Amino acid sequence: MQVNMHEAKSQLSQLGRLAWEGKEIVIARSGVPYLRLEPYRQPAADRTPGSMKGEIWIAADFDEYDERFIERFRNPQILSDEDH
Repeated sequence: MQVNMHEAKSQLSQLGRLAWEGKEIVIARSGVPYLRLEPYRQPAADRTPGSMKGEIWIAADFDEYDERFIERFRNPQILSDEDH
């Protein structure tokens, strides 16, 4: 929804409610989009490196693969409906 600056001044409460409900509100100046009205969202908390230390692990064989698995990607077999 696009409204002109004068209309936005006189209907700010209603436009704020619509923005909060998820409507896109663009305020125009002389018919040209100028501002976007959107709900305030709390900024994400700062991340702390290492905060999950000891809670996450990667298996020793994480980057190993089975050649049979890779071969299926290289040479896929198409199954008929009877094979299911």
